[in-house]
Amino acid sequence: MSKRVYISADYSEYDGDVDVVRILKQWGADNQHKTDFVDTAEVKKGSVSKNADCRPCDLKKEFNSQINASSAVIFVVGDKTATRTAGSNCSRVKNEQAQCSCTPYKQNANGATTCKISSTTSVGDDDDVGEINAYSYLKHEFMQAKKRGKNIIIVYNSQYKQSSWLPNYMDGYESVAQPFWVKNDWGNLVGNYSFIKEALGYD
Repeated sequence: MSKRVYISADYSEYDGDVDVVRILKQWGADNQHKTDFVDTAEVKKGSVSKNADCRPCDLKKEFNSQINASSAVIFVVGDKTATRTAGSNCSRVKNEQAQCSCTPYKQNANGATTCKISSTTSVGDDDDVGEINAYSYLKHEFMQAKKRGKNIIIVYNSQYKQSSWLPNYMDGYESVAQPFWVKNDWGNLVGNYSFIKEALGYD
């Protein structure tokens, strides 16, 4: 039976980290690696985002669900990860509903609409990370994985350790974060499957 692994990454078209995700998904598609990878982009393309009134909080709630159903979470860290802010513009956590507005997902051209969350409740120690927050999507995913005690695997989109790329919410994980790219016997850059395999607990 394959393991279900969630991938969190920056999907910016021109300077994101989709090249790493692409390799991970290739591993998951063959019969050798036995891993079912689910990534942020799939969630954003899924049923929740097809709702015309899908908001950042709806996506974060779905991220929680997908992370909870996964045995491990791989975080891909690139040179822009620490500065990404998508998903962080929610002001509902500090203000009343009438004072807040946000733009439904992928509908920037239509402008912001009034917040649809009429009431909020405090989050308990045993609850998921609340979807009403000012976290970026990337930070929210990390905080949820950490709170749920998931096997957290961090890889740099680099051939070298890049501790300066880690966002502040990943403080304390410098020692476990590893480069994703290594050179094979022919001098070509390839994904470091040995590290991923070991981190996932495969023999």
